[in-house]
Amino acid sequence: MLLYEKNIILEFIGPVNFYIGLGAKVLSAILLGLIIGLDREKKFKSAGIKTQIMICVGATIYTSISFLNIDMYRVGTNIDPNRLTAQIVSGIGFLGAGAIIQSRGTVVGLTTAATIWVVAAIGVAVGSGYIFSALFFTITILAILNLIEPILKLIGREEMFHLEVKGHKKMIKSIKRQIEDMSLDLIDSEIFHSAGEDDRSNFHLEIKSGTKDMKKFLNYLKSHSRVDTVSHKSVRKSPV
Repeated sequence: MLLYEKNIILEFIGPVNFYIGLGAKVLSAILLGLIIGLDREKKFKSAGIKTQIMICVGATIYTSISFLNIDMYRVGTNIDPNRLTAQIVSGIGFLGAGAIIQSRGTVVGLTTAATIWVVAAIGVAVGSGYIFSALFFTITILAILNLIEPILKLIGREEMFHLEVKGHKKMIKSIKRQIEDMSLDLIDSEIFHSAGEDDRSNFHLEIKSGTKDMKKFLNYLKSHSRVDTVSHKSVRKSPV
């Protein structure tokens, strides 16, 4: 059968013209890859719009070709369209591995690698004709990427905080006592005395705590009569 005489089956639509069906698949892959890519791009992640689109379109084309080849070159019954799809699943892992970077003992890029893997799955769904299901999958991924982090912050997930407290050296004892009273997890601390000022100190702390408890502790430091300045930052890297 010639390709232009063949119909392609799309979800909820049924058989459509060969070229219309292929065009719908490719355009859908571009749109869905664009949606995920925009989300990653606005978060300044390494795999942005072009990368996500290319992955989604590539997976769509490979999957579509696997189905077309079955009809064109069928010579027996032992034919499985999932063979080429399986190669997509394993092959995309190499691309995901390139997005994972190890820096200073911390592995980052796992979310980006996982997103690449899932976008390839969306392309496979589109290439198989399940365009509307692929749209649902895309919405689900966006919800995961954007809602999980606020939910974890709402329930008070623990993070690692670095604090720098400057003030009179007598503040240190009371600060340590407050940490014990609040049951905060003091990972490390270091004291620096100001040159030429025997009564001034710079107190560095590494504390593991929930965001709510950390806010209370910061309020305590800011209201401390012997504390001059307080600066803090979360040293936990955001998922990428």
